[in-house]
Amino acid sequence: MTSHSAPKLAWTYENRLLLILFMTFGFVFFDRLALSFLFPLMSAELHLTNAQLGMVSSALSLTWALSGAATGAWSDARGTRKPLLIAAVLGFSICSALSGLVAGFVSLIAFRALMGIAEGPVLPLSQSLMVESSTPSRRGMNMGLLQGSAAGLLGAMIGPPVVIGMATAYGWREAFYVSCIPGLLIAFCIWRWVREVPPGGVRHAQAEGAATQAAGGTTVSRWALLKERNILLCVLISCCFLTWFVVIISFAPVFLVENRHLSPSGMGVVMTCLGAAWVLWGFAVPAISDRIGRKPTMIAFALIAAVCPIVLIHGDSVWALGTLVFVTYTGLGCFTLFMATIPAETVRPRAIAGALGLIMGAGELMGGFVAPTVAGFAADKYGLQFAMWMSAVGAILACVLSFALVETAPAVLRRRALACAAARLDTQNVGGR
Repeated sequence: MTSHSAPKLAWTYENRLLLILFMTFGFVFFDRLALSFLFPLMSAELHLTNAQLGMVSSALSLTWALSGAATGAWSDARGTRKPLLIAAVLGFSICSALSGLVAGFVSLIAFRALMGIAEGPVLPLSQSLMVESSTPSRRGMNMGLLQGSAAGLLGAMIGPPVVIGMATAYGWREAFYVSCIPGLLIAFCIWRWVREVPPGGVRHAQAEGAATQAAGGTTVSRWALLKERNILLCVLISCCFLTWFVVIISFAPVFLVENRHLSPSGMGVVMTCLGAAWVLWGFAVPAISDRIGRKPTMIAFALIAAVCPIVLIHGDSVWALGTLVFVTYTGLGCFTLFMATIPAETVRPRAIAGALGLIMGAGELMGGFVAPTVAGFAADKYGLQFAMWMSAVGAILACVLSFALVETAPAVLRRRALACAAARLDTQNVGGR
């Protein structure tokens, strides 16, 4: 193979990998969010309360967090990702279908907890594969498309009309059954076309692992990762921003139906606008950060995201709600930055999956496990508006923490280095006169 064809092959593989992982993580959220969209239809038959909805969301987040953190660290230590990713996709597809068999709260929470075990490893494994195959100039956009836009397009934009339409026509159980089919097809695509090592590349983790072993070192521990300022901040931001996300995505559908008195189809319109914003901001925010920097992007768009749950409380009509949600639902673009891009630019390659799993796991434990349960019990006592305000506070805290981040964007660091070099040259010229 010529030197010219090798970069071309790598570029082609980069796009193919992006497409497959885009579909993979998109359907993770299609399955994860299906419960929120179907809950207004399920609650009457199964006699479920808002507190129980929060507990089900919390159970999935707990197992997601533990599974993701453990699998990410294990993957870094063993240098294995592809087989684990295939197993995870098959697992969450089967568990999603099993959700259609539930007879009550206990079986529902059990099946969703199993689904969290399967879904947890998907993001750290996918982002680890993607960052290794991405060209530096496309890193932020690629990771934003994979994590932000994929979940928005398939989970929050296509998901509501498809899931609600199927449930209305055939029943909510049948909607769960059918949801497993795309996952089985995706697992085949990963097995057939995804490589453990990109074309023409050398596994960073293996190369560094060999160097570490020769030096008598060991795998990077979680405590060592937390000593990195950006990693610690990303862990804290994840706890706050996951509160914003999980609370709003869990309670917005039932809030719109019960408090804002929208029909299921009207609720579907608003949630589809939320999904459209997810798609747009999911790649636009990381792409903007490639140019202006990770830190200012996080500050600005986290603040805008805090407005979104407030919009749901005060918006007048379906279309006003949809428009304002589209403008303000910017947080999922930030997710790519603190959960993937900033950590990948902070730690050594052999620790990326472990760092991503740690950040995601901590966020899911606090924002995904604790927050929905608290919000659910509070919603039953004080009203569903409490959940919306709780979501807004989470985004505000994430904005405040972002002020302490250390910039990692390659383009910004390069401009700063050039500016410093120019300043030193000017000083030398002045001193030589």
